[in-house]
Amino acid sequence: MIDSHCHLEDERFAGEVEQILQRMKEAGVDRCILAGSDEASSERIVRLTEQYANVFGVVGVHPHEARFFTPATLDRMAVWLTTARIVGVGEIGLDYYYDHSPRDAQREALAAQIEFAYRKNVSAVFHVRDAHGEFTDMLRAQKSSLPQGVMHCYTGSLESAKVYLNMGLNISFSGSVTFKNARNLQEVARFVPLDRLLIETDSPYLAPVPMRGQRNEPAYVRYVAEKIADLRGMDVQELAEQAARNTERLFSLPL
Repeated sequence: MIDSHCHLEDERFAGEVEQILQRMKEAGVDRCILAGSDEASSERIVRLTEQYANVFGVVGVHPHEARFFTPATLDRMAVWLTTARIVGVGEIGLDYYYDHSPRDAQREALAAQIEFAYRKNVSAVFHVRDAHGEFTDMLRAQKSSLPQGVMHCYTGSLESAKVYLNMGLNISFSGSVTFKNARNLQEVARFVPLDRLLIETDSPYLAPVPMRGQRNEPAYVRYVAEKIADLRGMDVQELAEQAARNTERLFSLPL
C-alpha cells in the first residue's frame, strides 16, 4: 500500500517520524507522500525525503496560506523539484469554508501553481472545500495547460466527482469514507473507476474508524482500503495494489 497524502512534517509528529515509519511498514504500507502547505512545510518535506528512502513529497502553497504566495515562491518550488523524491505540486486549490486567505489571493495562487505544474510536467494535488463550482470553472479556463492531478481527501458530491473524472483527474479517499454519516461519499467510492482511485490518510487529521478521535498516521491507511474494498465487494489486497499502481503512475514513483 501507499499512503498518497499525509503530513509527517507536521509538528505533531516531531521526534517520532522513525517510529511512525516503522509502524507504517509493519502495517503493509511501504511508501508515503507528504504534502506541503506553505514554504516552511515544503522545506521540511524536502529534508524528510532526503532522510528516508520510502518518503516522497509534493511542494506548494495551500489555499489557507495563499496570502503569502509570491512569484518567488515558484522559484523555490522549482529548486525543490530538482530533488530526487519531490514528485509534484501540492496541495493547492480553493477553500471557501474557512477563508483563511482572501479569495482573490487563493485564485491567483492556484492559477499560478497549476500553470507551474504543467510547465514542469508534474502532477498536482488539489484541495477544494466549498468551492467546487469556481474550481471547475478555473480548470476549464486553463484546460490547455492542465497538469495531471488528484482530488485529495475527496468529500464532494458524485456529480462533482464525475466532472473531475471527465477532466482526467483522479480521486483520493481518506478516513472520511469510513465514517457512519458518509453515505454520499461512500457512493462516490463505489463509483470511481478502479484505475482512477487513490487512498490516503491526510494524517494527522481524519483518523478512520476504528481509530477515529486519535491522531492519524500512515499505518491507518489500511482501514481506508478495507472500507472501500468492502463497499465495492472486492478483495482488499486487490484494491490496495491497484491504488498503489495508480499512485505510482500519477507521480512517476520508482517501481
